[in-house]
Amino acid sequence: MRTSVTPTIRPVDQVDPGVAGNARLTGAAGAVIFVVLAVEGVTVLRVHSMLTLHIFVGMVLVPVAVLKTLSTGYRFVRYYRGDETYVRKGAPPMALRIIGPFVAVLTLVVLGTGIAAASVGPGTWLMQAHKASFILWFGATTVHVLGHILETPALAVADWRPSTRRVAPGAPLRLWLLLGALVAGVVLALATRNLGDGWHQFGKFG
Repeated sequence: MRTSVTPTIRPVDQVDPGVAGNARLTGAAGAVIFVVLAVEGVTVLRVHSMLTLHIFVGMVLVPVAVLKTLSTGYRFVRYYRGDETYVRKGAPPMALRIIGPFVAVLTLVVLGTGIAAASVGPGTWLMQAHKASFILWFGATTVHVLGHILETPALAVADWRPSTRRVAPGAPLRLWLLLGALVAGVVLALATRNLGDGWHQFGKFG
């Protein structure tokens, strides 16, 4: 007589360190983006008087957003190419799978149009494109954040905790990647800190 045994499904961290590391990098980058966006949200409320800070914070966000897009894209490619470890982890819920690409594309559009509008100055259609893409982005990102709000905090701090960092080798590299993205963002922001001068001079904000 044969006995049927139901296999035990282990946590992702115990299944494949590479998958866990990718999830941690994505979660940590997402947490940083959330904090930076909170600051950016404050500047949006008073953009006429806080335009310089608005542009500065937006520039800081660029490299971190690129890092998160790359880590998410890596998981996406590995999953749909049939990589066993990523297939075993599984895909996000259908709603998040649908909204994910829109969030990635709209993030790049919002940042791109914002940088372009700041560079060109007043009297450009890019400002209207920036505003329109922001509205779409805000809606998509709200769904995205709510869908990951329970798992992100744990992923964001996993590489800082001795009890969990050894489970997924590569924690120092992931932390350096995140720190490097933040430093690159600050350098970019400092290098472009005068972009808003033209808007202040003419007193036009679209």
